[in-house]
Amino acid sequence: METLTKVSSIQEIENGTILSPKGFLTGGTHAGLRHSRKDVGMIFSEVPANSAAVYTLNDFQAAPIKVTQESLSHGGLLQAVVVNSACANACTGEKGLLDAYEMRVLAAKKVGIDETLVAVASTGVIGEYLKMDKIKNGISQLELGAEEEFAEGFQTAILTTDTCMKSCGFKGTIDGKTVHMGGASKGSGMIHPNMATMLGFVTTDANISPEYLQVALKKITNYTFNQITVDGDTSTNDMVLVMANGLAENQPLSPSHPDWDVFVGLLSKTCESLAKQIAKDGEGATKLVEVQVVGAYDEEDARKVAKQIVGSNLVKTAIYGADANWGRIIGAIGQADTKAKAETVTISIGPVTMLDKSNLIDFSEEEASAYLQQDFIQIFVDLHMGNGTGTAWGCDLSYDYVKINASYRT
Repeated sequence: METLTKVSSIQEIENGTILSPKGFLTGGTHAGLRHSRKDVGMIFSEVPANSAAVYTLNDFQAAPIKVTQESLSHGGLLQAVVVNSACANACTGEKGLLDAYEMRVLAAKKVGIDETLVAVASTGVIGEYLKMDKIKNGISQLELGAEEEFAEGFQTAILTTDTCMKSCGFKGTIDGKTVHMGGASKGSGMIHPNMATMLGFVTTDANISPEYLQVALKKITNYTFNQITVDGDTSTNDMVLVMANGLAENQPLSPSHPDWDVFVGLLSKTCESLAKQIAKDGEGATKLVEVQVVGAYDEEDARKVAKQIVGSNLVKTAIYGADANWGRIIGAIGQADTKAKAETVTISIGPVTMLDKSNLIDFSEEEASAYLQQDFIQIFVDLHMGNGTGTAWGCDLSYDYVKINASYRT
């Protein structure tokens, strides 16, 4: 009961950002990689931060990921992250790798730290070389600060087809100290993690080792970022990176620490918030869709079913058209490769139940269609097989998705 009370006391920070924790600075600038929007950004910690990351499972990982992995191999410490949009620096061979390393050197010189304390991230068009003259000028003119405008500068610099910035902040009590966590992310298309075209950056002033931070991040990613989908395509560049600088001065965290669940709760809420913001801003999307599955054989089955439903193009187009076609939902369930049985499925769209243990329900099409006109849609599924639960998030599929992706490079 005490643990539940501690976790439930976690508070969302109003207008929280990547700068909500102590000791972080950010900034963004227009280097000319894009026509007008900011396109180079940086996060900087006043002290080296214990760090952890998870990466795309796409076989063709981009050069920046390889450089970040190399930086983290030096004891799991980072003090800065440099990011560019407009160009992914992916599938660019040896030159692309050298360019990513040069970005790391330039960023390190900018803030006066060792280059192995710098992570690199890029997002944008695949198969094009970075314009290193513009990258160099952009990094040199970066201004870093702790005010809201600097957080917005960074959050803007990492966007591609996104229509809005994505950020959040939370706080909780650990060892009697107030611990803060903040996040920023980008992602709109090619979203189907194990990771996807998305970047997530999380900062915290908690004191935690890289090893335990990695344990927490990997677990939480499985039911937050890895439970969103926009279009079923994974990408080459994407990662979630967490930096913990320890300035809250709590005792080092581990799974045996009495407040471990508070830290896990902070990270869970931060990652879930960023993941849902990405799903909501899917390319051309008009609705955020949440699928909740209960009664699965186990949690893995529940997550599979939820993600299969939210990722189905037939389900997504039905939601866009406000068509309560539950047949598409049960069809998606049958493709999820789980222990679910067709004879025991209950399906509801919002408050309207259409199928109860696979028995047809005489429901109101008008009520269901009216519900589907909203911009937040929930689908509930009970498989009546066990105690497994899982949730996934996505969006509808509109005409604008095709328009955006038909002219992405032009």
